[in-house]
Amino acid sequence: MSFAWWQKGVIYQIYPRSFQDTNGDGVGDLEGVRRRLDYLVWLGVDAIWLSPFYPSPMHDFGYDVADYCNVDPLFGSLAAFDALLSEAHQRGLKVILDFVPNHTSNAHPWFLASKRSQNDPKRDWYIWRDAAQDGGPPNNWVSHFGGSGWTWDEATRQYYYHAFLPEQPDLNWRNPQVRAAMHEVLRFWLRRGVDGFRVDVISHLIKDAAFRDNPVNPGWTGNGPDIIRFKQTFSSDQPEVHEVIAGLRQVVEEFEDRLLIGEIYLPLDRLVAYYGDNLKGAHLPFNFQLLDADWNAAGIARLIGNYEAALPKGAWPNWVLSNHDRPRVAARVGAEQSRVATMLLLTLRGTPTLFYGDEIGIGHVEVPPERFQDPWAKREPGLGVGRDPSRTPMQWDASVFAGFSTREPWLPLTADHETRNVSTMSGDETSILALARKLLCFRREHAAVNCGAWRLLSSDDDVLAYERRSENERVCVALNFSNTTKRWRSAMCESATIVLSTLGDRVNEPVGSDVLLRANEGVLIQ
Repeated sequence: MSFAWWQKGVIYQIYPRSFQDTNGDGVGDLEGVRRRLDYLVWLGVDAIWLSPFYPSPMHDFGYDVADYCNVDPLFGSLAAFDALLSEAHQRGLKVILDFVPNHTSNAHPWFLASKRSQNDPKRDWYIWRDAAQDGGPPNNWVSHFGGSGWTWDEATRQYYYHAFLPEQPDLNWRNPQVRAAMHEVLRFWLRRGVDGFRVDVISHLIKDAAFRDNPVNPGWTGNGPDIIRFKQTFSSDQPEVHEVIAGLRQVVEEFEDRLLIGEIYLPLDRLVAYYGDNLKGAHLPFNFQLLDADWNAAGIARLIGNYEAALPKGAWPNWVLSNHDRPRVAARVGAEQSRVATMLLLTLRGTPTLFYGDEIGIGHVEVPPERFQDPWAKREPGLGVGRDPSRTPMQWDASVFAGFSTREPWLPLTADHETRNVSTMSGDETSILALARKLLCFRREHAAVNCGAWRLLSSDDDVLAYERRSENERVCVALNFSNTTKRWRSAMCESATIVLSTLGDRVNEPVGSDVLLRANEGVLIQ
């Protein structure tokens, strides 16, 4: 059986603002990504996913797009992107772009036309509705960033809908002209040679045609962000969305060997529907279950088993451990267990996505209120919803600004950046960076891990153990989720060898039926 590059490979997410600054403004840029390509090859990833770099007023740091077919001067130019793409391909790296089709910036020419009058040809490109009888919003839909999802336009005497900021009006994907225009956006980048897209909030693209009120969330306790007051029953995940996604897939398939990923925060039974009928939806509906998982062996085992069982026949799994919207894995499970988490991510069946900085163990970064950048944190203060700690600069060396910039970066560095950086950790064979690199190398070289079958061996006594198997090879993974020594007994591993430990100091160590796992240790057994 042959496998596509995106099935065998590992995706590395880059938040361009925070990867490498080359012009001294404290913000990363595309030229910075280009200059760090050799590092990514050294690390051993196969593809890079770039968060948005399009022209934008930056109300939501690029997720408010004003021009889908260009580069914001903050990040460089189309020529800089083309150079990055060309050099990535020369090094064997694929390039995936963030595609943001649910909404535009309110500065986008389409929206400026749409709000000129109710009779403008582009009026129906966005979601406009009359006021309710009391003059208020058309329904109870709320913004993901707090407050009503509807904003009144005095000039044309209607409300427009925005699932996020008022500066991010939602497009009307029921309009075939919108679909055609956005398909051309995809083709623009595909013709340039990009290898795929990660589609932002893909489940939001179609809303309820009758604009019914969302039901109250019975679990609402009066605490937490505004968005959880209601179930998003009618403002997201509508049946017609799958036709839209199939249309996106058709465009991608006009070009050879390209990839479509969907960002979907939904329960498992709804998530797997986004593979589409006959697997003609997203190639990879992002699987975010590890982001909210209870961190214990039994719970993780159930999660993996349920996911594997729910996958449609022939669907390819995928795993995400961190991203730019959620707390980093080291912030969630601690520095010791983040090594175990790294081994888990890179040895499960399916395509892993590794978030920049996780390979050096960046955890929670304290961002003082006066340095908050995230609009969600500013709109709903005191709720801990700020995403800034997950977007702090990559740390390259022990210099004053960690090699990221020649001036104070747009967000703070970790307190330990003088030691938690690529330069320092690359020389330490026991560092988490060395672990990530060794795991990526092992994964690339062993079919049992990059495309083999998965089978649970045990999940007792704080130890999760599973087998990865191909026709000619078997690898066992044993992970200790506790901070005490554990002994895992399995006849599967008789006459086998530990080839890699998360602690970096057990190489080619013979094992019998008993495998001793130290506190917070994971091992690969071959």
